Amino acid sequence: MPTATTAPTVARPRGVRRVLFESAYALSAFPIALVAFIVVIVDLALGVGLLVFVGGILLISVGIMVARGFARFERIRLRGMLGREAATPSYVCAPAGAGFWRRSLTPLKDAQSWLDVVWALVGLVTGTLAFAVTLAWWTATATGLTYWFWQHWIPEGDESGLADLLGLGEGRTTESLLNLGLGVVLLLTLPWAVRLVTVIHASLAWVLLSSRAELQHEVARVEGGRDAARVAEAESMRRLERDIHDGPQQRLVRLTMDLGRAKRQVADDPERAAATIDDALAQARETVAELRSLSRGIAPPLLVDRGLAAALEEMLAQSVVPVESRIDVPAQLPPHVETAVYFVVAEALTNVAKHSGAASASVSVVDAGSQVEVRVEDDGVGGAHPAKGLGLAGLRQRLAAVDGTLEVASPEGGGTVVVARIPVLRA
Repeated sequence: MPTATTAPTVARPRGVRRVLFESAYALSAFPIALVAFIVVIVDLALGVGLLVFVGGILLISVGIMVARGFARFERIRLRGMLGREAATPSYVCAPAGAGFWRRSLTPLKDAQSWLDVVWALVGLVTGTLAFAVTLAWWTATATGLTYWFWQHWIPEGDESGLADLLGLGEGRTTESLLNLGLGVVLLLTLPWAVRLVTVIHASLAWVLLSSRAELQHEVARVEGGRDAARVAEAESMRRLERDIHDGPQQRLVRLTMDLGRAKRQVADDPERAAATIDDALAQARETVAELRSLSRGIAPPLLVDRGLAAALEEMLAQSVVPVESRIDVPAQLPPHVETAVYFVVAEALTNVAKHSGAASASVSVVDAGSQVEVRVEDDGVGGAHPAKGLGLAGLRQRLAAVDGTLEVASPEGGGTVVVARIPVLRA
């Protein structure tokens, strides 16, 4: 299924500009909604009436496609005039090469398309309200503020003015002051009145036209995280298998051969047998050390036994590049978060030692409330990028599996900054 289209973030208008944009949005809502209502509903009504004929289905399909077009236009208005997020959900589309009838009937199976049709109905109601209130408020405001000017062209008669009806006195001056006061009050309340009807219209538009996009985005994110976890796990297993084959397995084969040779030498040449056994013991120690190193790549024992802070301190102490550190994390974090943080620091420091040529580095691991932020900086040659490998691509996959993000800034000759953010779900 195609993913929803996320619209670029648009800055919200402020101050007087915001009032003008909201007023334009509200005043234009009614004519647009009226046209959408007439075109879509008339088309659907004709289609329903002609269902006994083949053309009825086609008319309904056309009406739905027209509703889609008005829905897309409304999303553009939300983004452009109000600066609101209004993503476009993914629509069900016929596969490439599908026949005429399948392409024509596919929109009938799409839930979002029917929500667009509902908007053609609901939008007329809220659009009429927004148009009427905004037009009335602007008109009353302008009338009150300018009454003192154009009242001179009003013929005097026996009719009582508003001031006289309220018992405030008679005369043009009293009438002008009263209308001016009402105009000022209406001007001060104009932004709130316009915003109220605008929010009603825009909120319903977002619910019907863009809310499914967030759900689709969340589903795609979860599926992407699941796929990333599978890829990262498979890659880790392949690398572990390769490391075991190239390291401990070869040492164990040599150890077996040395022990067999020592067994044959015991009776004829005890001294050579003792030297062979010493070599075998050295091979055994190196094998154990390498297996311990590989086990840290799966689940570091110190991380499991004593927690994240202790495991990071031991790692930093063994770094070949001098490291300044700031470790400020809670004693208890979810295991997947601790593991992700540990491997971010481990991979980043490995890249610093192997590729950066740095003289020093700094590591910061802090609890930022809803997430843990890991920052590793060095003063090396720069030029690191996930696309170049260096373990960063695999690290990005590992973070995607826990809904984390990775940012890499590494200009040529300017050092490297790796920033990872891992969300923490707290009880």
